[in-house]
Amino acid sequence: MSILFRGLRLVNSNGLSQPKDYVFENGELTPVTNSYSSEFKKEINADGWLLSAGWIDLRCSMGEPGHEYKESIESLADSLVSGGFCAAVIQPNTQPTIQSKGDVEYILNRAKQFTPEFVIQGAVTKDTAGEDFTEILDMNFQSGVKIFGEGVKPLSNGDRFMKVNQYLQKFDGILFDHSYDPLLAIFGQMHEGENSTMLGIKGIPNLAEDVAVQRNIEILKYTGGRVHFQTVSSAKSVDLIRKAKAEGLRVTSDVSIYQLIFSDHDLMDFDPNLKVLPPFRGDLDRKALIEGLKDGTIDAIVSNHQPEDFDSKFMEFDLAHFGMAGLQTFLPALVKLEAELGWVLLIDKITKGPRTILPHQLQESWTIFDPECAWTYNEKTNKSLSSNNPWFGKELNGKVKYVIQKSQLIKVDV
Repeated sequence: MSILFRGLRLVNSNGLSQPKDYVFENGELTPVTNSYSSEFKKEINADGWLLSAGWIDLRCSMGEPGHEYKESIESLADSLVSGGFCAAVIQPNTQPTIQSKGDVEYILNRAKQFTPEFVIQGAVTKDTAGEDFTEILDMNFQSGVKIFGEGVKPLSNGDRFMKVNQYLQKFDGILFDHSYDPLLAIFGQMHEGENSTMLGIKGIPNLAEDVAVQRNIEILKYTGGRVHFQTVSSAKSVDLIRKAKAEGLRVTSDVSIYQLIFSDHDLMDFDPNLKVLPPFRGDLDRKALIEGLKDGTIDAIVSNHQPEDFDSKFMEFDLAHFGMAGLQTFLPALVKLEAELGWVLLIDKITKGPRTILPHQLQESWTIFDPECAWTYNEKTNKSLSSNNPWFGKELNGKVKYVIQKSQLIKVDV
């Protein structure tokens, strides 16, 4: 069945096009030409809608196996599609940890019936405890895993960081790391600064991240290999990565989208939904992140989706778990950033940027979205099993309309 989209505007690295008609037919989306003669079974008014390559999330958590009540594979797949994502890197922090070919195959076999592509990040150490190595070579040879890391934890053991970079060069793998020193961040609940002092909350200093990023860059100089720094949040980290790139090191980086929206000023009312790791930093750090996106130091924007159940979040701020559910609110967050960064750069950081980083061949996909459409994020529209997001219950602007993946046109119902 041929479906006509009238007035779509394509956005990619080349810019934002003028409105144009596109047709979806035989599993493909193509521009309508004057010579096109087929009759359309359905016409859709896409005035004001934008079209881009399918979005890719490089950092996404789920609960299955072990914590299916927080997020199952099925609910994660629904949330990804509703958020506009056609592929996502899945972190290994499940129970049991994704640390063997059997663990990988379980996830992939469960996920293949759903629309998004799941790219597995295998754990570097058993149970992500930072000590004994997992079956790294076996996961690669048997299951094709090329991305390794400790997920929500840093690989803070310098010896393990050095050796895994040596191992991964056997198959051109890449280490994803959320780099910070856990001892320098111990007991910290938010960014260390004036606001943490006013609130009487133990802070997490920028130093915890800066020291780890600098150390890991020095190790990479010694070992060679590829490192992708995830969720960078400090101005110095951005500068260190910028210099490492200038020196020719194979480093890339990403930033959580909420680091670009919020700052530590937003924690003054102790909302546990705003308790995340890394924590929201100060205004100078946010400005550095914006500049890092503009000059290419930061290659991608991620959701850092970390679903948590009610009992893990709704308690005293010091006791609440870190993390924010962020897939369905990703586009509304982009809308808030559009005036500052523009659609061309924003889309580049969730399409071309991630594809350049991933050592995988992904399927062709498309995302169609309306940046002006208003909708309410609540129990009825939520696709996740968790609702730990500060915008839950609020009206938002920006709605994904369709995703084209695996030659299917999927309408997003919200």
